[in-house]
Amino acid sequence: MGNLLTNARRTSPNSSDLKWHNGPESGAFRIRSSVAVAAFSQRSDSLWSAVNSIWWGHDIQCSFNDGETWRKSSAGLEFAPERKLNLARVWKVVPDRESRPEVLWCGVDPGCLFRSDDGGKNWYEVAGLNQHPSRDKWMPGGGGLMVHAIVPDPWNEKRVYVGMSVAGCFRSDDDGASWHPFNKNVRADFQPKPFPEVGQCVHSMRMSPTKPGWLFQQNHCGVYRSKDSAENWIDISKGLPSRFGFPMAIHPHDPETIYVVPEIGPEKRFVCDERLGIFRSRNGGKNWQRMTKGLPQKNVFTQVLRHAASADSCDPAGIYVGTIGGEIFYSRNEGDSWHVLAAQLPPILSVEASVA
Repeated sequence: MGNLLTNARRTSPNSSDLKWHNGPESGAFRIRSSVAVAAFSQRSDSLWSAVNSIWWGHDIQCSFNDGETWRKSSAGLEFAPERKLNLARVWKVVPDRESRPEVLWCGVDPGCLFRSDDGGKNWYEVAGLNQHPSRDKWMPGGGGLMVHAIVPDPWNEKRVYVGMSVAGCFRSDDDGASWHPFNKNVRADFQPKPFPEVGQCVHSMRMSPTKPGWLFQQNHCGVYRSKDSAENWIDISKGLPSRFGFPMAIHPHDPETIYVVPEIGPEKRFVCDERLGIFRSRNGGKNWQRMTKGLPQKNVFTQVLRHAASADSCDPAGIYVGTIGGEIFYSRNEGDSWHVLAAQLPPILSVEASVA
């Protein structure tokens, strides 16, 4: 979110109340900085943010006191001069599995991945991906050439997935040493060949927290599901008003319940039919239901960006979305009805939910 970091937590799995406060306007954050993503590490009770500014540059910052104070944590987050690359934007920071509390991953523009093995104190390039043989076939999308989805596999400590615009889904089975593209059956209508090996535009990618090998992605050209660790993708866009959209949220307990927010298309990037609708599938994308109760339904020209949808771990699950108009909507009942959590904020770039 521009200029401001805010956070809200449900105070217990059974609570309908939300603890809400604004983050600092000074300190480590500078005015007119953009927070591309915020991530919460429950194992260390820490917050991580990717901060970008056209004046102050780009860095990673962390907080260990619920956002009251922040410190920079970006030593080594840069390219050696001989690489002839410039860090254009930090897009994603992700804590690794609970078994490896010191490991973090960071995705940046221009299409590169960094890693820290000491809790964010020092970072280094993941050469196997950053210098991949297919790199000359990658290209920037509307937001640049970026690694914006990073998914450590909770069931396989050596496996990590990344999603890139515009390159596709890549998987490592050796803890980041080597990478291979996994884009079978995923469309790239803007390419000379509609189903290339690389060159797809992943917009968001999530892994089921309860089913090993189950992945979902919202792509530039549709919504897809994989039940075999990205070996094969199945198009599940049928029933949606558009194949185009950015965010995706996944239910914390039900592996087949997912949420997306379709947009008209790449030339008209706002919600379909001038109505804000969160689309939910209870069966892995076979059928979709438009959830609108409590959401604005007239003259709506907004969008929800790729990191601005999330689910908490409660039962029933809470679902959260933020718009570029500075509104945050939340549902206490898995999308059946919605309420306004906050409004008149800067554009919402990232929403991360957790239970306190």
